[in-house]
Amino acid sequence: MAISTFFAPVNSLNPVAPSISSSFSFIPFKMHHHRLMRAHNSSNGPLAIHCCYETGPSSDPMTVRQAQMPSMAAFGVNETGSSRPSYKWQRVLLKVSGEALAGDNMQNIDPKITMAIAREVASVTRLGIEVAIVVGGGNIFRGSSWAGSSGLDRSSADYIGMLATVMNAIFLQATMESIGIPTRVQTAFRMSEVAEPYIRRRAVRHLEKGRVVIFAAGTGNPFFTTDTAAALRCAEINAEVVLKATNVDGVYDDDPRRNPNARLLETLTYHEVTSKDLSVMDMTAITLCHENNIPVVVFNLSKPGNISKAIRGERVGTLIGGEAKTSVART
Repeated sequence: MAISTFFAPVNSLNPVAPSISSSFSFIPFKMHHHRLMRAHNSSNGPLAIHCCYETGPSSDPMTVRQAQMPSMAAFGVNETGSSRPSYKWQRVLLKVSGEALAGDNMQNIDPKITMAIAREVASVTRLGIEVAIVVGGGNIFRGSSWAGSSGLDRSSADYIGMLATVMNAIFLQATMESIGIPTRVQTAFRMSEVAEPYIRRRAVRHLEKGRVVIFAAGTGNPFFTTDTAAALRCAEINAEVVLKATNVDGVYDDDPRRNPNARLLETLTYHEVTSKDLSVMDMTAITLCHENNIPVVVFNLSKPGNISKAIRGERVGTLIGGEAKTSVART
């Protein structure tokens, strides 16, 4: 119930005050909004306070109760009674491989690909969906491929690969901010001159404010892929799904490049992925998703509209560990 405060003058507490002309002090009184408190001072007597109920419509208890009722907007309903659309996922993690950023492989990063990603991410962030991104670095440098070359050990090669993901992240950030999407890059190891360090609570706060957060440098440790980094960051920020954007339409029962009759699998369980050794993600990443009950959607990045469809929870590509469902509006 609303409380209002006013100040009433009273005689000074000085016992030798001769008359009403003495100095006044002010004492605050709190009152309910449907009551009136009146004060008057007799000629030489003490201050008298009278309480009464206000007459009129505001004294109606039902009127007071209606004033206390919360707005239905807090429950997703606007003043006209219609509901806002509710999508399957409200916070997602998009994994973009380095090879996907290369496009036709004519250059390390294809600006048309990054712009297409930025525009589709922009279309869903305006709907209130929170988007985090993990980028790979295979278009620039893949540590596992270079290990052993010219005396380069695997750990050093992986660190170079992590730097490659930072390059991709900064490029993607610049593209997104060029079309008005507030974006932050967070790296697994400190590079404070170019990006924020990864701090989980700060990342979550960015998402809550409507910013896109790009996680770079993998997990910050060698021998772990960016797929594992995507699963780890997804679990840490409490995202609801990992969306793995690749150059294929999803997961097939055979290699479609060798077998034209290969069939696209719409749904899979975690057990089927591991038992059939399907090359979706590395085993560390898929196990982490399994243990934390994180669904994975594998889809083709190059098809226009696929990113926004996947983020909204519509049927696209292959869904691992969940049930596909299109977005619906709650009534």
